[in-house]
Amino acid sequence: MKANRTAIYLLVPTVAVFSILLVLPLVNILQESFRVFVPGRVGSAADAPLTFANYAELGRSAYFFFFYDTLRIGLVATFIGLSIGYPIAYHVARLRASRVRRLWVGFLIAMMFLSVLVRVYSIALTFGPVGFLRQITAFVGLDSSGPTVTEALVIFGLLHYLIPISALTLVGTIQNVNPRLAEAAQALGAARWYAHLTITIPLSMRGILSAFLICYTLCISAFVIPMVLGKGRILFVSNLIFSRFSEVSNYPSGSAISILMLVLSLMLIYLVSRVASARWQRV
Repeated sequence: MKANRTAIYLLVPTVAVFSILLVLPLVNILQESFRVFVPGRVGSAADAPLTFANYAELGRSAYFFFFYDTLRIGLVATFIGLSIGYPIAYHVARLRASRVRRLWVGFLIAMMFLSVLVRVYSIALTFGPVGFLRQITAFVGLDSSGPTVTEALVIFGLLHYLIPISALTLVGTIQNVNPRLAEAAQALGAARWYAHLTITIPLSMRGILSAFLICYTLCISAFVIPMVLGKGRILFVSNLIFSRFSEVSNYPSGSAISILMLVLSLMLIYLVSRVASARWQRV
């Protein structure tokens, strides 16, 4: 009984901070999304009439493409990031020299602390029209400022921090997988790649799922990368929210977009978790 009471006392500050910094702002955004927008006024008054027009407006096709590009490009970047990050994590986890392993982990952590602006503008200079990508796109017949190249630049920008994050997330998971299981499969005649595909990867699926959710969440909430590398052709929902809040001061519309994006994100996380859990229960 005394231990439970101590745990409650320890949780009170956490719950208070969580409520003030997260729950309360979200409640404020939710009630703001149902207010009528009055041009020329920042925010809505407490006595402003309620309306569903802000959500009804999101049914227009223009908003659909914002959400479609955000979810689609984020999904592509996440899969590529995991495909590259998993072999890196496997290599680091199976290193026998602890000093070399620490150097690898330190390098991956250092990549995460690199400024987003430095990442973005380094990619813009390297792969942009002034970099060597200009010669490559000219050779293959693509416009360096076209939508295909622009989307590729946005994906490159996302991968710049998705790869180290996914690798760091997966290192611990792969370390917990006994390497002798794959070795036993190889001893029984299985090819090395087949043993890893059927043993190592399935046993590390929980870590892969965690890495997927972390990376995908970072992708769909990205702001600077699509704003700079998207060149105004590819914009994420976060850029649209920023525009509504800061440029036109339409707080009700920006709040409605924020709530819808939050709901879609939670639904996606729930769906992926349920599908993965059902798959593991059958195994």
